Amino acid sequence: MSSSCGSPLAENEWTVREKGRSERNEIVAPRIFNYQRPPGELRTPEDARRWVEAAPSLGIDGLKLGSYPPEIMHALLDEARRARLGSTAHLGQLGVANMNALDAARLGLGTVTHFYGHFEALLRDHTIQPFPVDYNYDNEQDRFGQVARLWDQIHPPGSPAWNAYLEEHRKLGTVFDPTLNIYAAGRDVMRARTAEWHNQYTLPTLMAFYEPSRANHGSYWFYWTTADEVAWRNFYQIWFRLLNDYKKMGGRITTGSDSGFIYKTYGFGYIEELELLQEAGFHPLEVIRCATMNGALTLAEPRREPIEFGTVRPGLLADLVIVGENPLENLKVLYGTGAIKLDDATGQPTRVGGVRWTIKDGIAYDAQQLLADVAAMVQRQKDDLNKAPDVGESVDQ
Repeated sequence: MSSSCGSPLAENEWTVREKGRSERNEIVAPRIFNYQRPPGELRTPEDARRWVEAAPSLGIDGLKLGSYPPEIMHALLDEARRARLGSTAHLGQLGVANMNALDAARLGLGTVTHFYGHFEALLRDHTIQPFPVDYNYDNEQDRFGQVARLWDQIHPPGSPAWNAYLEEHRKLGTVFDPTLNIYAAGRDVMRARTAEWHNQYTLPTLMAFYEPSRANHGSYWFYWTTADEVAWRNFYQIWFRLLNDYKKMGGRITTGSDSGFIYKTYGFGYIEELELLQEAGFHPLEVIRCATMNGALTLAEPRREPIEFGTVRPGLLADLVIVGENPLENLKVLYGTGAIKLDDATGQPTRVGGVRWTIKDGIAYDAQQLLADVAAMVQRQKDDLNKAPDVGESVDQ
């Protein structure tokens, strides 16, 4: 399966090192493709071109971009094409008015990640989202709460403008990598906060990071209201339609997570992404294709190379997950915690599923043991946090 997200894995030197260790199977890790953000502020197109020219020699496979000004974005993407580097962009609110998803795709962007840039390109009565006049981007409840209010400000699904937008992306070959899961807590924060895997598989420090905080990114539940959740539920219905319509006309959708934020814990957030694509109207077979072949094609095409994995075919790398249940029947069996199923023989509910084996480069990894290793890490941290501080011996007589 292919997973992409909103940020680079880590800074470049560390990522290159870990990518090499993964390729040599010195560590238990997935395949790593190193997409990096340009360093610092790019002030001129020449700055952009110089950085991209140097990127392959630094071990970089692709660019992770923001909503740069048009002349900077053009230079980055033009040079990336020459260097056979992939490109994906989070077209954030600070620049999206001048660089929406269609603007970027016309300049050669390969993948639009998240939803940023789509809705802004489809605005019906405005060219910039009509934020409240006291909107503060640095207040993350403003940032994440207001973006969902775009759902009814755009050309409606099925309209000529909607269809033309998607058709142009299809002709340009733009890939949509939605990461639906990472914003799903906005629809029901209580459900996300109390997910059954947190107790056993989410580190206490990560759980604390998720809690409302003006310092931690994505921890924007300062006073999350019913109205906020309703806006996000409405937003998702339009977002789902956008993705399903694009898929139906031949556009490519991939799967990714952005875990580590907003109550989405690594691994579990990715399986939720598959479920959300099914909710969007994708058949489970289409979901699996998004998660396998589509990701492989998206990584290989900028390099102008054939895929090496992503489908079961002679001569390709056999990256597989083995599960005892049928995920087409129920994607929940791919969660580490599996799914609840009534055992008719005993009349008792039981858990089924959970990936049993993960195979990479012909090496079979015991997925249940890997899961147990994570549980042990979480328990050790809990034990450490619960230890009473050493205050020394009492001097009372």
